[in-house]
Amino acid sequence: MKIVIIDDNQTNVLLLQHLVARLDGCEPISFTEPVKALEWCHEENPDMIIIDYMMPELDGLDFIGQYRADEANGDIPIVMVTTADLKEVRYEALNRGATDFLTKPVDTTEFTARVTNLLALRRSKKMVEDRAALLADEVQKATTEIVQRENEVIMRLSKAAEFRDPETGEHIIRMANYSRLIAEALGLSEEECDMIYRASPMHDVGKVGITDKILLKPGKLDADEFDTMKAHTTIGYAILQDSPSKLMQVAAEIAHTHHERWDGKGYPKGLAGEDISLIGRIVAVADVYDALCSARPYKEPWPLEKAKAYIEENSGSHFDPKCVNAFLKAYGEVIEIAEQFKD
Repeated sequence: MKIVIIDDNQTNVLLLQHLVARLDGCEPISFTEPVKALEWCHEENPDMIIIDYMMPELDGLDFIGQYRADEANGDIPIVMVTTADLKEVRYEALNRGATDFLTKPVDTTEFTARVTNLLALRRSKKMVEDRAALLADEVQKATTEIVQRENEVIMRLSKAAEFRDPETGEHIIRMANYSRLIAEALGLSEEECDMIYRASPMHDVGKVGITDKILLKPGKLDADEFDTMKAHTTIGYAILQDSPSKLMQVAAEIAHTHHERWDGKGYPKGLAGEDISLIGRIVAVADVYDALCSARPYKEPWPLEKAKAYIEENSGSHFDPKCVNAFLKAYGEVIEIAEQFKD
């Protein structure tokens, strides 16, 4: 326990040092200049301050007032040393934040009793603080573990869909990054951007319920086959919707809405404009752009600039214009991601 002693009289300092040194687990730190002592106390973390009243430059009252001005110092015990006849000074010291008093000449027994009691309270307070910090750390660790497990579930579910779908893992990584870029450019919070990034890889998880005959068909799907393919949005939603996890709920919304169109010609519900959730509108841009740039059994990959032009041309019809503008605003980073996560 660090006990700061402040007195401009060196003899008094030596006496108090001696008394503090007799206490178990206590280290005296002494100053004869109160201004320097105040600077040290603001920078360090003393467990108690013992201060004389009458000093040059900065008396004990002003010291206490300035030290207590910082709310973080509100629970550090301060003992003022005064003469017995200075009642008005004691009253003022209490008003400024003094905890207790010692009377000159300092009585050894009184000193030991008062300081020991105050240190016991200080130790108890520190134990509570340490316990609270430990619990907070444990909660943070547990929360981090839950997030990691959620991320693992997402990636494993996404990989399950991958095994049935010719789309690559790189597609999932790219479109997740594109989705986050769009969300950031739209000014969404860091938490919302992170949620979209983590949930978007499950946008096509419903394809686990689509037959290989349709999913892997090398040519264009006929009308009946396309109607069957559309069901992957509702299947994905059904897989994810009942989870108590906020992340899974967002993933369910993405799975359900990422094929809706701004003009109402999408599926599965034919929603239009802002009736489509924002996260669905964001992922729609990211998913279509990367799908155009990716090889499929039925097509060759498009050049990046051609895919970009398609997104621009379909702003206001297929895509939310605000999401398209956000995508174009971040397009330099889109190119970097495309290069970093090539197939």
